[in-house]
Amino acid sequence: MIEKVTLQMSGNGKFRTENGTGCDAMNPKTLMLYAAAQCSAQTALMIMQKERITPKRFEISFSGDLSAETVQSESVYRSFHVVYNVECSSEDDQAKVGRALELTHEKYCGMVQMLRRIAPVSREIAVVSTQPAKA
Repeated sequence: MIEKVTLQMSGNGKFRTENGTGCDAMNPKTLMLYAAAQCSAQTALMIMQKERITPKRFEISFSGDLSAETVQSESVYRSFHVVYNVECSSEDDQAKVGRALELTHEKYCGMVQMLRRIAPVSREIAVVSTQPAKA
């Protein structure tokens, strides 16, 4: 069974679940994914801000494959997958944003590092620019 949490950046730089679900409505295993998504998102945003980049749109999905078909106390995660979707203002920012996401995933996010000790953590990174392509 796949559990999944998707966060989107709001105008004030905070990350909220896409469906508005609060932590009180999540089971403990989903809360772990939520914490990992928040950690990854905030870490990446901090690195981008150091590079003076403010993304136009930032969405992160963190999913985990459970060992059982329903959430049970004895079910454990077999793997995790993170999808980073970022929209930035210029093509110049694309490379910097991609690097910030790589650093977040590989080095700086403590939750991703911790989850790696439980199961493999794969990733997808999609960075797009709203600037028209140069001819």
